[in-house]
Amino acid sequence: MATFLVTYHGGDGMPATPEARQQVMAAFAAWAQSVGGAMLDPGAPLTAVKRVSPDGVGDGPADGPVGGYTLLSAETIDEATGLVASHPFVTRGGVLQVSQAAELS
Repeated sequence: MATFLVTYHGGDGMPATPEARQQVMAAFAAWAQSVGGAMLDPGAPLTAVKRVSPDGVGDGPADGPVGGYTLLSAETIDEATGLVASHPFVTRGGVLQVSQAAELS
């Protein structure tokens, strides 16, 4: 099985009201349950951002912010993409990027 990093880009962020945040979290929990054992790490929303480059450390994102992540296990990138096809983040206007971790052995 390969490991896939799913990064969250754009979207409307977390809703302002506690009730709306609870709905977002419930939708994510339902999706996570549907993925089952393929989820290696549910990840977390990301907030603080620093950039590390040959020029040093600076504030701000590196060519577009990543707002969160999830780690999945799947046989192929197509299988991993299928696992996130129904992710509620997409219905809120966000985009998911699925990247396969390279095996370095």
